[in-house]
Amino acid sequence: MTRSSPPKQTPPQGAEPTGRRATPQRLAELRGGPDVPQRPLDARALSALAANPGCRRRALLDGAGVDKSAVAQALGAPAPFGQSQFALVRGNVFEARVKADGGQVLLELLCSHTGADRPDPAEITVPELTADGPASRAFRTREALSAAEEGGWTLLDHPLLSLQVAGSTAYLEPDALAVHPDGTVSIIEIKSFPILDGAADPVKAGAAARQAAVYALALEDLRPVREQALLVCPKDFSNLPTGGLLPLRKQIAATRRQLRRLTGLEEIAAELPAGAHFAPAQEPGALAAAVEAVPAAYAPECLSTCELAFHCRDRARREGEVVALGRSVRGELGGLGTVSEVLAAASGDPADPAPDPAAALLRRAATLRAEALSAARSAGTSETCGEDTAAAGTGGPVPAPADPRTEAP
Repeated sequence: MTRSSPPKQTPPQGAEPTGRRATPQRLAELRGGPDVPQRPLDARALSALAANPGCRRRALLDGAGVDKSAVAQALGAPAPFGQSQFALVRGNVFEARVKADGGQVLLELLCSHTGADRPDPAEITVPELTADGPASRAFRTREALSAAEEGGWTLLDHPLLSLQVAGSTAYLEPDALAVHPDGTVSIIEIKSFPILDGAADPVKAGAAARQAAVYALALEDLRPVREQALLVCPKDFSNLPTGGLLPLRKQIAATRRQLRRLTGLEEIAAELPAGAHFAPAQEPGALAAAVEAVPAAYAPECLSTCELAFHCRDRARREGEVVALGRSVRGELGGLGTVSEVLAAASGDPADPAPDPAAALLRRAATLRAEALSAARSAGTSETCGEDTAAAGTGGPVPAPADPRTEAP
């Protein structure tokens, strides 16, 4: 196995796409000043944004690098969000184990699932990607991908990729990338959740596929990306690595479409009142006003992906928004956006023409419910009357049947 170092060069100026972008100074103002540290926009956050592209609030706060956990704490609605320390330590230990031999185990798993010939460890090139700052690391990664020779294997350990999203640069760090002898790239995701009896948790595997799709979008201009990523996890309840392939074609198409729908940060920030920012240390009323000035698109799925989900859920419930019941319910109700509108539509006369197809269905459902309740009450009344008649014929309550176990022989 050989290690190569790319030549020392200066990252090209102006190589990143231009457009209507929020300046670093403006993003620092949104965080509360240049002294407030910036939270990086990673693949996990981008996959959550792609799942809910209509949420301008999350797009702005994530793009500006705002610490949403601290904001939620200051607003009095903290969310138990994120991995536990135990899970993080376990994941780091497992990743170190599968990479201990320079990634030979990773490539063996990849070859076993793709049908490729296993390379000799001495023929695997592992470029040196360390550098100062994310921009320099991303430049080193681009150079290493460009320098990867066809006909051999190249393994990139913790490369750094860049992607323009809504006028902000996101730096993404896959666990590993493997350049095949044909020049294509496989994305490798290493997770600490187990693969039990050959099957992984579908929810966790889906989240890993969405993250891999984000990496694939960042790689499109650098190398051809394979449509399947390698997922490496512990086997059953052991610490031995096993793997499986994650299909990415649909995830890449959906993620690309959703990220393109995101509104630019400069456009969202222009709607804020003058001087508004999201520093958690400011007065709670001012912070709440700044947060509420940016429209949100809450859905119950946000509870597992966003630190501000509890705050947004409380507001959605106070406003009576039907989306708090789920996106499927919101979709079925058409133009009816609040619970009060739904109740008003359901209370109308079914014989009158409804202005909305959803209102006609609600009126029909309300009629059927009323008929069912009426029938149940009538059946209950009949049973009660029958019991009263039987009691009256015997001159008193109907005696319970005797227990044969207590009768004398």
